[in-house]
Amino acid sequence: MSIAAKLASLGVTLSDAPAPAANYVPFVRVGNIIYVSGQISKTDDLITGKLGDDMDVDVGAAAAKVCAINLLAQVKAACGGDIEKLVRVIKLTGFVNSTADFTAQPQVINGASDFLVEALGEAGRHSRSAVSAASLPLGVAVEIEGIFEVQ
Repeated sequence: MSIAAKLASLGVTLSDAPAPAANYVPFVRVGNIIYVSGQISKTDDLITGKLGDDMDVDVGAAAAKVCAINLLAQVKAACGGDIEKLVRVIKLTGFVNSTADFTAQPQVINGASDFLVEALGEAGRHSRSAVSAASLPLGVAVEIEGIFEVQ
């Protein structure tokens, strides 16, 4: 099954890649590797909150899934609109807006990891870091950056 067909079967449509919010580019391609800048938890609205305070792990994981979808939108843009050129996810670095005593960052970032494996199968398996942040841009709950292999 193609990547686009699998995403459609999951009810996911990749929108246009979000534009950068400051002086940086959304991705850099070096050979067959694409480095995607941090994607925040934003659909039509921002998903804001602080894990361990006003947001629980399940809602944080859903925010991380949104970040993963935004990452794929950037990969699609980097591949000239052809998501089928994606070979595999190499690495994710996830940042969780959380309180000092919150320790479930991995479970939050699992929202992105689980989605990528569900959507891409073995090609979605990746190395990963999941870290806490005292705050994130615009008060978002999660930001994730990624490294991808493409054709």
